[in-house]
Amino acid sequence: MIPNTSGYWLKNVRVPVCVLKDKNEAIANSANQDGMTLVDVKIASGLFEKIVIAGQSESDSIPTVDLQGKQIWPCFVDVHTHLDKGHIWERSPNQKGTFNDALTATFKDEEIWTAEDIYRRMEFGLKCSYVHGTKAIRTHLDSSGRLIDLSWDAFKTLRKQWENRLILQAVALASLDYYLTPEAEKLVNKISESGGILGGVAYMNPDLDQQIDRVFEIAKERKLNLDFHVDENGEIESICLQKIAEATLKYKFEGQIVCGHCCSLAVQPDDVVQQTLKLVKSAGIGVVSLPMCNLYLQDRQSDQSQSPKTPHWRGTTLVHELKQTGVPVTFASDNCRDPFYGFGDHDGLEVFKMAVRICHLDRPFEDWLCSVTTTPADLMGLSDVGRIGVGLPADFIIFKGRYFSEILSRQQSDRIVVRNGKILEDNLPDYSELDDLIFDFQSDL
Repeated sequence: MIPNTSGYWLKNVRVPVCVLKDKNEAIANSANQDGMTLVDVKIASGLFEKIVIAGQSESDSIPTVDLQGKQIWPCFVDVHTHLDKGHIWERSPNQKGTFNDALTATFKDEEIWTAEDIYRRMEFGLKCSYVHGTKAIRTHLDSSGRLIDLSWDAFKTLRKQWENRLILQAVALASLDYYLTPEAEKLVNKISESGGILGGVAYMNPDLDQQIDRVFEIAKERKLNLDFHVDENGEIESICLQKIAEATLKYKFEGQIVCGHCCSLAVQPDDVVQQTLKLVKSAGIGVVSLPMCNLYLQDRQSDQSQSPKTPHWRGTTLVHELKQTGVPVTFASDNCRDPFYGFGDHDGLEVFKMAVRICHLDRPFEDWLCSVTTTPADLMGLSDVGRIGVGLPADFIIFKGRYFSEILSRQQSDRIVVRNGKILEDNLPDYSELDDLIFDFQSDL
């Protein structure tokens, strides 16, 4: 479909207006009810050279491909993953499906983690993401004890090896009380040396204010951005998001802050919600919803002595209310084939499709596609990623679907991923690549 030349035109292409950089008024006004506009796109030397309304491109001698209304999207940006835990389900399944059992299974599995085990499972996740059309990934790394060196060293090696294909960022994942201990100094040094992000799990406890204060003190001293796991539960009393927003304002923190999950916001009284929304907006915090993992874990019934019960809520945060308040809202993949989520394939399209269905992002779709492209790129400090625009690298995905209804109704496994103007020829890795890790390691558990 794409000619193997340095320059070509893609004509009659549908592009989401929300992902266009420096869009002109004519293109913006030509959008249909789904926020799509029909354009002609010129690719030259691996870059977007021209974007014009369909039918207004000039005639020249370079090859032309008529896409007949097919859509192109920018490459995905996955702002919240756990590559270090990925693909351990077969050797450490979560038999009850609860959050606590996920923790237990993961901690047990971490006892046998080696440098090779972490490296290969993380690389498997990168291969999947890359082939599906992702360009940038932020992964959280379990970071305490011996895992500080094991996980961060594997990450740094992979970041270097994949630097021409994927942009990789890492966040330290530890409970916030860890930063009050002497051992935290090694972790903070590792984060700083690795160009990482300071992060952790915030949960309600008597020392939470002290823990949050210490994290902000470290972040300001070391000039580190922050990324928290927050309120990943359905407890009305869980207001960690609010406390982090208050601390942001208290410390006049100027770095970027991202908070993931924020599930409890959806079950809290309206007065608490409104107060939290106002604080989060004032603090400039971005929120990441993890619809697949939270749907899987939240409101799970753990009493196996009784018949299974249907969950009463979806586990996701108030994405519409946050967005309407002016808070940047994104969606991401979170865990993949591990005790926290037994499914997933590191596919940004699956994340978006599930988010649309779970959170009712349709009717209308508006600019929600930005939540897996442009918005997470901005939160990661990647101003030229997750968008389509003149002068930007020609990194995009071609879908046969012409409308959202078509793309969201079929698997789109026949998508074409284009990087620097060239078709990506890589295939998804076979699960058997990890067989020796999964089945040989089972005897050690």
